[in-house]
Amino acid sequence: MDTSQYMSMFLEESMDNLQTLNESLLQLEQQPDDVDKLNEIFRVAHTIKGMAATMGFNKMAELTHKMEDVLSEFRDGQLKVNQKVVTVLFKCLDTLEQMVNNISDGIEEEVPIEDIIKELEAITSGEDSSEAAIEKIEEKEISTNDETQENQHMDLNEYDINVIQQATDKGFDAYHIKIELSKDTLLKSARAFLIFKNLEDLGEIIKSVPGTEDIENEDFDFEIDLVFLSTKDKDEIYNILMNISEVDQVIIDNVNVKEEKAKKIKDGEKKTSEVKEKILEQQEENKTKKVSSNQEENKVKQIKNTNKGKEATHKKQHQSVRVDLERLDKFMNMVSELVIHRTRLEQISSNYKLTDLNETLEQVARTTSDLQDLVMKIRMLPLDVVFNRFPRMVRDLSVELGKEMELIIQGQDTELDRTVIDEIGEPLIHLIRNAADHGIEPKDERIRKGKDVVGKIRLTAYQEGTKAIIKVSDDGGGIDVAKVKAKAEKTGINTEGMSDNDIINLIFLQGFSTNEEVTDISGRGVGMDVVKTKIASLGGSVEVVSERDKGSVFIIALPLTLQIIQALLIKVGSETMAISLGYIDRVIDFEESLVKRTNNKEVIIYNDNVIPLIRLNEKLNIEASESNKKYVVIVKIGEKNIGLMVDSLLGQQEIVIKPLGKTLQGMKEYTGATILGDGLVTLILDVAALV
Repeated sequence: MDTSQYMSMFLEESMDNLQTLNESLLQLEQQPDDVDKLNEIFRVAHTIKGMAATMGFNKMAELTHKMEDVLSEFRDGQLKVNQKVVTVLFKCLDTLEQMVNNISDGIEEEVPIEDIIKELEAITSGEDSSEAAIEKIEEKEISTNDETQENQHMDLNEYDINVIQQATDKGFDAYHIKIELSKDTLLKSARAFLIFKNLEDLGEIIKSVPGTEDIENEDFDFEIDLVFLSTKDKDEIYNILMNISEVDQVIIDNVNVKEEKAKKIKDGEKKTSEVKEKILEQQEENKTKKVSSNQEENKVKQIKNTNKGKEATHKKQHQSVRVDLERLDKFMNMVSELVIHRTRLEQISSNYKLTDLNETLEQVARTTSDLQDLVMKIRMLPLDVVFNRFPRMVRDLSVELGKEMELIIQGQDTELDRTVIDEIGEPLIHLIRNAADHGIEPKDERIRKGKDVVGKIRLTAYQEGTKAIIKVSDDGGGIDVAKVKAKAEKTGINTEGMSDNDIINLIFLQGFSTNEEVTDISGRGVGMDVVKTKIASLGGSVEVVSERDKGSVFIIALPLTLQIIQALLIKVGSETMAISLGYIDRVIDFEESLVKRTNNKEVIIYNDNVIPLIRLNEKLNIEASESNKKYVVIVKIGEKNIGLMVDSLLGQQEIVIKPLGKTLQGMKEYTGATILGDGLVTLILDVAALV
């Protein structure tokens, strides 16, 4: 079978499924008795195995199969969820992810899986007896005597009893049901399917002997034992089962939870109440049973057709189409060109006073604006696609550093342009790793300071005007100003007259690190520099606010989009330039009397605030205009206000950002260029870089 046409779907779905497994496994480690998570993990792992086998990636399928063996022991209550087992499973997921990436990149080199398979087999066989050992649950020896075997089979473990207890608290009755089929029954499997189907219409089957696999293979005698939860009474259940042909006898008894608990104590069994759920598993497996007789086949077809109709109705409400990103970029560029030509038409109409064109141009303007909004929304992605990898990362750091910490995420639904989303992951990884290594103190130190033993790292995002704000904060030790100052002076930086906050922000300088030891996590002096450079390249800004023993907050401000923006057109000398409205706080008239000097730098006093002043003509080496009337554009970068002195204002306009290209990449003062309505190319100032 030619599977090449399904390759892109396989790669995308595999990465999605692996991410789901990462998240679910993390939650299962924190809440070992979350049965829904265990079921989800089992289903997703099974899906990955099936897809890999279908596509011919046998090593992936083999590794996932070994994973399922461990998950199966979780489900059957034979293995406890602990850090050691989960760490091995995470290693397994990382190996699978590497395999998928290799397939995606066309790398034929095989990823070695022998070691990880040995670790998984050691877990399932109970051979691993190292410290933090895997806690295997003692299994009672089962007698080969048929009568004893039957009694042992229907023994309820601690988890089953808890499920029954919860169900009875919600008004359900729990029944032991023993069903005897006629000795003349030819299609035992088909008859069992009908029994299961009828019971599932009335409630939930939580345990069956024989198991579903034995029933499918007709590997059982003529008796079926069940534990069943329902709100129906015994008589109704009895009548429905007895009405099924070839059912000879039905015995129904109530399950006494107190007696079962006492029996567990008496027998001394050590079964866990963790991670086991039979209800969904039974439902799914029963739906897949194959029935040989025509009567049963017709019934199955009826059920499937009914469900198919329901599914089709459901799917129509959430239809979606996968679109190649390259096509989406081309679409965006075409809309951008349309905006440029619209602006040009408006300019011509204004110059030649063509009033007849006004109405049509207004319609075109509305349509292009709507089209632009639409394409912008299509390009937007929630930050969740970046944030979802971090809980696992913090968990691994917690184990690696021997610190107790948790990650709290808020605002992951905040949307950003896809191009920003693609680039923001790396800076956030640096900041979170930095918070874990530098910020959160060791357990003993936190206790001494009277803090919660578990350190908190918060990742928060929200929209503010035309920007998205992302904050990475921790409740750790904060940044030592004296240490930063000493390091700065050691490297030749003059800190005289600088505020504590300014000194703290020196950590973003290239190669600046206060960590004396180089570790795998941080301390190489590249992290903060990389963060600042990357965010500046996205047209954003980053700054840090820190308080000793209280913690630190890194504040990142990013433009929501990098393609089409609202901008203020200004003149500096004879040059026209644009500033994104996202940065602008206000515009004021310039008066020389407002200018003061402090630390040999110009500032202006406005509303009792001291604002540093940058004369753009001097900064950009442009000859100043002769005009007496000048303006100060006050821009806000993070928590800082800066005044930019310009010669004149030309008004607000929607502009399309075009990259400068490789030749002009070194011009740090400009983020790109745009084409105005009169056809002139205008440079867009990179305010963050100027400041």
